[in-house]
Amino acid sequence: MPKTIKKLAVLTSGGDSPGMNAAIRSVVRACAYHNVECIAVYRGYEGLMEGDFKAMDARSVRGIINKGGTILKSARSKAFRTKEGRQQAFEKLVAAEIDGLVVIGGDGTFTGAMIFNQEFDFPVMGIPGTIDNDIVGTSHTLGFDTALNTVVDAIDKIRDTASSHNRLFFIEVMGRDVGHIALNVGIAGGAEEILIPEEDLGLDRLVDSLNRSRKSGKSSSIVVVAEGDKIGKNIFELKDYVDENMEGYDVRVSVLGHMQRGGAPSCFDRVLASRMGVKAVESLLEGKTTYMVGLINNKMELTPLDSAIKGKTKINLELLRVSDIMST
Repeated sequence: MPKTIKKLAVLTSGGDSPGMNAAIRSVVRACAYHNVECIAVYRGYEGLMEGDFKAMDARSVRGIINKGGTILKSARSKAFRTKEGRQQAFEKLVAAEIDGLVVIGGDGTFTGAMIFNQEFDFPVMGIPGTIDNDIVGTSHTLGFDTALNTVVDAIDKIRDTASSHNRLFFIEVMGRDVGHIALNVGIAGGAEEILIPEEDLGLDRLVDSLNRSRKSGKSSSIVVVAEGDKIGKNIFELKDYVDENMEGYDVRVSVLGHMQRGGAPSCFDRVLASRMGVKAVESLLEGKTTYMVGLINNKMELTPLDSAIKGKTKINLELLRVSDIMST
């Protein structure tokens, strides 16, 4: 018989992403709807160990659905990676009479939650929040859609100046291990080439592609590069290679960086966060634990945290083919 849950806590951990505040709001209001107390944990697992808690009601989260970042703050915690740190966190939860925990974050956040559950049999539920969209068990993580729109807007602006000065721009986007952002924004932004970790284009092919583009009449070009692409050590090495091996190109580099994580969440991310928050709370109330809520075939589904952590997302092969055709 699952333990009756009367009080739930929610925290955000790891890198922030647009939609986290909307998810916090959803968790708090779902708790209020089901007459469950909700406790906010500030500064992620660090705050969990220190008992940095605050009770929240439905009115506590008004006006945050449109805000980027996270009102609960986020912090990476080395201490929580130790048994002693997790023991301290467990004692704080017990002292506060908290019965379950919703964690919003990525694979590091979920790994911590899973180990915590294994050690103390404490109910946990995960909500995937990362712009990289690199979590198995959901077609979209919180913040991915917003990041795509932010990057496409930036590419559109860069293309204006590229066209005006007949320049080649290398634009680096986030994606240390996966190219989901680069592939999608590259197609949407009309990039001539898209460089992602999953596909080794090769420097020679890149040069050949740029030469074909120029011969076809293109006076300016955009190349989108995922930060984890394996062609060069970094995007500046790519620039140097093109400078040395191609004549007639005025090459520039634009690293978009952390601007991709900021900004108001899109409509899609706000709705997704609202659905995920409700699913997370109701799943815990049903006695389920160590799952991640996710969007699969437009339905809210549960994936074991272990599978979400150990799995590897796959690049969309159809999008790869489309990108090749569009760069013709």
